[in-house]
Amino acid sequence: MRTMSDQPIQFSPGGLPETVLHPAPAEAREALEAALALEGDARRDAISAVVASFPRFLDGWARLGEYARDDVEAYAAFRVGYHRGLDALRAAGWRGSGYVRSAHPENLGFLRALDGLRRQAGRIGEADEEARCAEFLHQLDPNWPATGGH
Repeated sequence: MRTMSDQPIQFSPGGLPETVLHPAPAEAREALEAALALEGDARRDAISAVVASFPRFLDGWARLGEYARDDVEAYAAFRVGYHRGLDALRAAGWRGSGYVRSAHPENLGFLRALDGLRRQAGRIGEADEEARCAEFLHQLDPNWPATGGH
């Protein structure tokens, strides 16, 4: 029978790994910035057009959720952004653990989508999903404000 060592195991020299998503295309970022400068229905319609042109643009989905017409539409947009974000994280080398910090602007779209999903889950009565999203946000970025933000 082998005995276990009392030596600590280090998974990486700097602690948990950190993932930074690939930047969105400049054209997508510029189109979203222009859409956000509009008012009312024109803003929401322009954001929707950006997402239709760039369906992998995470911040587009997050912003579409923020300017949705109702809670269900917002929930759906945030959920799509969240799931597309998980795909993007895996493509960037994320293996299901480690940090995805808001200090990197490339990560903000995913974190906004996850935070929006947290908020909308609460609004539609999905308290368990709201709690899971809040815990996941804290694990990914301990500095993300508990009430949302960025």
